[in-house]
Amino acid sequence: MKFRKHRKLSSSILKNPKGLGDLIQTFTQSKNLSLGKQLHAQLIRSVRKVCNYVDNHLLNLYAKCGQVDYAHKLFDTMPQRNFVSWTAMITAYSQNSMHVEALRTFSDMRVAGESPNRFAFSSVIQAITLLSDILSGRQVHCLSLKCGLNHELFVGSNLADMYSKCQAIHDACLVFEEMPYKDEVSWTSMIHGYAKNGNFKEALMGFKNMLLEGILIDNYVLCSVLSACGPMKAYGFGESVHSITVKAGFEEETTVGNALVYIYSKVGDMGSASKVFGDGSRCMNIVSYTSLIDGFAEADQIDRALGTFVELRRQDVEPNEFTFSSLVKACANQAALEHGSQLHAQVVKMNFTADPVVSSALVFMYGKSGLVEQSARLFDHIKNPNEFAWNSLLGGYSQHGFGKEAIKVFERMVKEGIRPNEITFINLLMGCSHSGLVQQGLNIFKFMEGDYGVVPTEQHYACVIDLLSRAGKLKEAEEFINQMPFEPNAFGWCSYLGACRIHGDTARAEIAAKKLMKLEPENSAVHILLSNMYAKERQWEDVSSLRKMIKESNLKKLPGYSWVDIGNKTHVFGADDWSHPQHAEIYEKLDSLLDEIKKIGYIPRWDVIPIDTDDTTREKMLSRHSEKIAIAFAIMSLPSWKPIIIKKNLRICIDCHLAIKLMAKVTGRTIIVLVPVEIIGKDLKGVSSPRRRNAGKKRR
Repeated sequence: MKFRKHRKLSSSILKNPKGLGDLIQTFTQSKNLSLGKQLHAQLIRSVRKVCNYVDNHLLNLYAKCGQVDYAHKLFDTMPQRNFVSWTAMITAYSQNSMHVEALRTFSDMRVAGESPNRFAFSSVIQAITLLSDILSGRQVHCLSLKCGLNHELFVGSNLADMYSKCQAIHDACLVFEEMPYKDEVSWTSMIHGYAKNGNFKEALMGFKNMLLEGILIDNYVLCSVLSACGPMKAYGFGESVHSITVKAGFEEETTVGNALVYIYSKVGDMGSASKVFGDGSRCMNIVSYTSLIDGFAEADQIDRALGTFVELRRQDVEPNEFTFSSLVKACANQAALEHGSQLHAQVVKMNFTADPVVSSALVFMYGKSGLVEQSARLFDHIKNPNEFAWNSLLGGYSQHGFGKEAIKVFERMVKEGIRPNEITFINLLMGCSHSGLVQQGLNIFKFMEGDYGVVPTEQHYACVIDLLSRAGKLKEAEEFINQMPFEPNAFGWCSYLGACRIHGDTARAEIAAKKLMKLEPENSAVHILLSNMYAKERQWEDVSSLRKMIKESNLKKLPGYSWVDIGNKTHVFGADDWSHPQHAEIYEKLDSLLDEIKKIGYIPRWDVIPIDTDDTTREKMLSRHSEKIAIAFAIMSLPSWKPIIIKKNLRICIDCHLAIKLMAKVTGRTIIVLVPVEIIGKDLKGVSSPRRRNAGKKRR
């Protein structure tokens, strides 16, 4: 019977609660609110009193159709309410995101003397979960125990989900383990909870047990377990899950495809990530695009990251804040300022400048590239800078020799109520080290644990060794090393060795070199540093012996390169490099620069050439170091207002350091040379950045 054809129902139907209930249920299933309202109106006009059975069906109709106000009015007019009425009202509020009202109605239900059933418990727990109100959750949990419903599947699953989403993963585990029967929903909730709370190993084990129990899997649990594989770099497990995904027929699901791109990108297998992305290109969205971009960025494949960004724009996919953040950080890691500036323009054009994630990434990029003034200006426009933004600003000052400014930023940071973390103090200590602020650095190291609860790590100890070593306090550095609770890392020993070489302390240098050889036996840089020291002291027999050891051990010296980005092209130079098509003009410009700086006091440091030869030959070799060639080419090619940014794969020698300072002075140019912080070892990878070894014009 179609209700439209019968505007007035017969008295027999109106007096038949079962028939009315079935009819209202039909309207509910079809979401036909209009007919439901017509029926309700006729009931009001035709019958003085409607039984609870019919009212409960009407409550359910209004709730499912999102008409909570109608449901609430009907509920208030009901002369009698049973537990079904209360449950329907609680569910109505919960399903329509009125979580406080759901919790209040549940409380009123208890005051009215009604005992909640499993559906009422499930609905109110879901509301509590979305409110993150763990205190109310514990109270409802206690009530479920008293009512003997805590073992009910719906109740137990929702309790476990509530605890996990409120970051009480231990309580979630206890609830889950006590459940006598677990379905796919409860397993999925538990695995998702593990993954979201950082218990990645438990998430993987939970998925494994779920399979052993023969529980049916779906796309939600696959996404959760894949998201746990990424941070653990569980490549093999991820591949197995991928196989299960294909067998179960979920590879075409957008969310699963995104998760697969994420896991392969996270473990660095960009070939597989690209293949998954290409195979599911029809259902890929901004999440998968961003995961792919982030993977290329992590793998230092900036060209492919930028190419993926161009492709997503061609496909009319709108980038989000995470897309720009990943791209800007990729440009920062490669000091690709040209690309970074273009992205900055896109950020402004698409109104993402107010986003703290994107703004912080831009502060990081400009600071890491040596443009600390630009970094500071951007930081000042962030309304509520987060921890990453403060550390980026502080790191920019620290790594480029502005230690006093870094300390001022730290004081502002603390005053603003931002709690410093490990990276904050690494940046601070490095800033003090690069600026010669020895006592300030030692004081910072002393109070970081007592005042801020940051326990010093190997990296902090390495920074103190660097601080003392740079200041020439080799004895104090040795005493500090002897008092450390553990052996210094490679960065610490390398700093100590470098200082010993500069100050001619052969005995201490040999000790540091032996320690480094144990830590990184395949790294020839240790032998080269020690060899250079012997050469400086004209101990040519020791130099020959070390060179022979390098040759017999099949250790290869990493050749030094410098490169500069001009327009859309990167120009790479080696020492005494004649491969560039403009080599004649470059060397002419370089010789002219060297003549100019000699007039204002430049004296070549011949002692840095570890070869037993005459001073004229050494001077010629010094003049053809790769960074000097790159700077000469950049001065020829870039406009005078543009800063010159030179990047190197090895440390800069003292002669180039002095020469470039004078080149900046005579040309009036800002010259920035970026070198890797960790010459030996990877201890600070991802924590610190290349530092500027020289700046010509310092703008404030």
